[in-house]
Amino acid sequence: MSELNKEVVDLVWGRPSSGGVSASIFRRWTQGFVFSENEHTALEQFEGGPCAVIAPVQAFLLKNILFNRESSNWRQMSEEEQKTALCSTLSEILESACSSPSTGFCLVTWAKGQGPHTSTHTNTQSQSQTQDMPEPESSQPPQEQQPTALAAEDLGFERFHSVLHKRTVMSVSDLREEVLSLYHTWRGCCGVLLFLYSVILTKGIENIRNEIQDTMEPLIDPVHGHGSQSLVNLLVTGHAVSNVWDGDRECSGMKLHGIHKQASVGFLTLMESLRYCKVGAFLKSPKFPIWILGSETHLSVFFTKEMSLVGPESPSEQARRVFQSFDPEDNGFIPESLLEDVMKALDLVSEPEYVSLVKSKLDPESLGIILLGPFLLEFFPDQDSGIPDSFPVYHYNGLKQSNHNERVEYVEGTALVLGFEDPMVRTDDTPVKRCLQTKWPYIELLWTTDRSPSLN
Repeated sequence: MSELNKEVVDLVWGRPSSGGVSASIFRRWTQGFVFSENEHTALEQFEGGPCAVIAPVQAFLLKNILFNRESSNWRQMSEEEQKTALCSTLSEILESACSSPSTGFCLVTWAKGQGPHTSTHTNTQSQSQTQDMPEPESSQPPQEQQPTALAAEDLGFERFHSVLHKRTVMSVSDLREEVLSLYHTWRGCCGVLLFLYSVILTKGIENIRNEIQDTMEPLIDPVHGHGSQSLVNLLVTGHAVSNVWDGDRECSGMKLHGIHKQASVGFLTLMESLRYCKVGAFLKSPKFPIWILGSETHLSVFFTKEMSLVGPESPSEQARRVFQSFDPEDNGFIPESLLEDVMKALDLVSEPEYVSLVKSKLDPESLGIILLGPFLLEFFPDQDSGIPDSFPVYHYNGLKQSNHNERVEYVEGTALVLGFEDPMVRTDDTPVKRCLQTKWPYIELLWTTDRSPSLN
């Protein structure tokens, strides 16, 4: 591992100043994947930072539990089921990150006999005791190991990187077997970082550098400790691109990489409602109705079992998307000069005489603009999107302090996705709702709790 250490550290943490990586930021990242005591299928996050890894893993975990599992009660899982679900999820993300099967999959774990002490009963050993403590073999029963998500206090940044071991497996079946055998490692101290390093080395450092827009920007912010968009995209799509739009774009002679195919789980961000970015359809409309939600500082997950939400676009949804592609500022209107182009893009009749007729109808006051609402009403008046009037939804936030009574539990609610012409009493304007409105402009949310779930 030693020859790769510097490259991995530079990529993940940046080229730190002489002071090195902040001890407090590193400590926040030294947790494992641990399930909440109150919600058997939810992972818990202890401090800010590692949500950039935990939230994508949670999203894929929910996909596998909700849609690939026989049991009807998806919120109940035995310890053995938790082990199987987590390990198959980690394997899936590693498979997605693998650029070339011929190079195999890399797993980063503790060098033999070098892992930190994993007992939850005490954290008071001296540094020498902790460092010399052999790692329990994964064949030992779980109750003897008591793996913990809390940092081994004496395991500093340098020490952590000096006791890592890289192993390579060449087949998917070997990968799944190996990941399963390392269950207690993923759950124990630094499990999140060990998995992140495994993804990075499986993908290849050079491949990641080729995809990241700014190679000087580390995957983990050295000041605030949060993960970059490239890191989130790497885990969600297998590609460490820095942007969330569809495809590549040219900007001042530079090629800027975006998302190239429909993702399994989606991504929506509050930043879009603030006009800082625009998420493309490949992330907005994933294969499964599960979305990672981004705030300015944190990632959480919104999900439902309602598969009609991710069905093929209805003609009116396609029309909305095409219209908005001609409205990059998201003003809700286009100059009338672009109406013909929009109609052509939607395969509508676009003879000049007809376009003139439509212009006079949609812009009777000759303001020179065409509004989205009247345009959709004109061409797609009675379109049924196929989405039910209301359906159950859930929100996950892994931070204890962001949950009611500091218990990591899903917040349950009901969503109503309305049309722009539907009059209704509006529910509260909350960050979660503003985030979801970037995909469903007329969504209403009724939560079963007194307070709305928190994005932060």
